[in-house]
Amino acid sequence: MRYIALLRGINVGGNTMIKMAELKIVFEDLGFSNVTSYVNSGNIGFDAATSSETTLTSRIEKAIEKRFEESVPVMIRTQPAVSEVFANNPFDGQFENHKEMHVLFMKEEMSAEKQEQLLSHQTDDERFVVRGREIYCHLRLGVADSVLGKGLIDRKLKVPITARNWRTVEKLSDL
Repeated sequence: MRYIALLRGINVGGNTMIKMAELKIVFEDLGFSNVTSYVNSGNIGFDAATSSETTLTSRIEKAIEKRFEESVPVMIRTQPAVSEVFANNPFDGQFENHKEMHVLFMKEEMSAEKQEQLLSHQTDDERFVVRGREIYCHLRLGVADSVLGKGLIDRKLKVPITARNWRTVEKLSDL
């Protein structure tokens, strides 16, 4: 089975610097094959025997912590699931460039209460759709001053996420 690992917060803003070549070795040492990366921000495609995402996540997080002495949250999706995320964009045709569109990948589905809290922050320039373990974000004015940029989802709502812009989601659907 083909999987995509999305690592949170590596090689961004000078924090948790991990070379992708070294990360690739960690995945290979875990017995995964066909390990590839996309950009320097923690996107790894790999083939593994069919396993639960929870099991894979635990193995990868432990291996990263052992090798790099860093605790790095990892979100796992099958490659077909990432392709579905790309194909099912609720804002398709409503944004001008990939910088306006982001997908937040969560470890588990967001509770209805937290979804209501998130959706209460929507404006014409900042729209959200929660589908399963993903949050689609159309941010017309960019990330910096958005709910996402201000950390509402991860810090206030306490929902572990890792964000990818639309171009990255597109590339991951083919990784």
